[in-house]
Amino acid sequence: MSYEVIALTMFSTMMAMLLTGQRVFGAIGFVAVAAALLLWGDGGSELGFSAAMKLMKWYPLLTLPLFIYMGYMLSESGIADDLYHMFHVWMGPLRGGLAIGTIGLMVIISAMNGLSVAGMAIGASIALPELLRRGYDKVMVTGVIQAGSSLGILVPPSVVLVLYGMIARQPVGQLWLAGAIPGLLMASLFVIYIVVRCRLQTHLGPVLPAEERQMPLADKLRLLRAGILPLLIFFSMTGLFLMGITSLVESSGVGAVAATLAALFKGRLTKKVINDTVEKTIGITCMFMWIIMAALCFGAVFDGLGAVKAIEAFFVDRLGLGPWEILIMMQLSYILMGMFLDDTAMLVIVAPLYVPLVKALGFDLIWYGVLYTITCQIAYMTPPFGYNLFLMRAMAPPEVTLGDIYRSIIPFVFVMIFGLALVIIFPQIALWLPQYVYSR
Repeated sequence: MSYEVIALTMFSTMMAMLLTGQRVFGAIGFVAVAAALLLWGDGGSELGFSAAMKLMKWYPLLTLPLFIYMGYMLSESGIADDLYHMFHVWMGPLRGGLAIGTIGLMVIISAMNGLSVAGMAIGASIALPELLRRGYDKVMVTGVIQAGSSLGILVPPSVVLVLYGMIARQPVGQLWLAGAIPGLLMASLFVIYIVVRCRLQTHLGPVLPAEERQMPLADKLRLLRAGILPLLIFFSMTGLFLMGITSLVESSGVGAVAATLAALFKGRLTKKVINDTVEKTIGITCMFMWIIMAALCFGAVFDGLGAVKAIEAFFVDRLGLGPWEILIMMQLSYILMGMFLDDTAMLVIVAPLYVPLVKALGFDLIWYGVLYTITCQIAYMTPPFGYNLFLMRAMAPPEVTLGDIYRSIIPFVFVMIFGLALVIIFPQIALWLPQYVYSR
């Protein structure tokens, strides 16, 4: 049996196991270890052990539980409620202002936790009921929350970019900086779409009633204090890291401590908040660690087979495709897989194939990390089985149907494809900031 057939058999077996509902790390790890044993006998059993030891020695992995802890602490302690109230008052006089404020809220939440799930939970529980109560179109605002929450995997400190950096062996600091401007670009495109749509169809985003926004200027200014704590947390974590004062791991520790102190300062550091935060942090961290370990083992088998070279030869020699055509095909495959899998599963399944191939084609791996992340955002929201669609269905009130959720995301998917095209055509959108900072 040729190595190409073995690689194809491994990949198809893994996908079949995933479609039967097996856990991601179980399917990937089982196929990797079983293939290693069949190919190399007893010596193949060392692959799983080596992957586990490599994971345990991976010092940057310490950032993962700390960033996850920080995000859940901010979410559970209710700091996001204060932020939304601030946006609610200041943006209310504009048509679609509360929807614009929701995007602003999502950007800040993303900059504090790096997880799209946390942003979705906050948006669905805090923003969505308020927007519906004030007469906003349910289809539009459902799309706003889904699109805004997806920024969590792009805006630093993105946990997905941390995982990509670990698997692709790229510096996480540069990946964070590379995701910052595209993340803000994507948020700006969302805001432009909301403004234009609400100007053309005024009933979609009515202004806030005068009695709710008539407030003395001094009170409005006091509301801005809700943004001080998030800015301090973001600066203490990302700012100190970019200035070279703290390392990546140290900055994650600073962020976790700052989030805890913020909850204490607001008087919300209760036993329940601590228990819920720690429980969720441990659960998510263990899931990520199992997935990374399985991915390392799977990648080792693929490297041993020379599957990456075979795939490269297939695309370049047999099909005669150029580097850009291969890149576009890879992005389309992410969108297809995103109908069934989350971003982490997609990354660990194809990283052993795509990352070396991208490098061999001459593309920058930092830039490609941003492309992967944006494509994951799009895949998250692509019907019929986009990950975000079902998260929203689980969290939305009964009056928001699955059909509403499907229709809500269509314009935002086109906006995101436009943003992705900009980053592909103009790579410096992603690469300028890391090059500027690291050249100093």
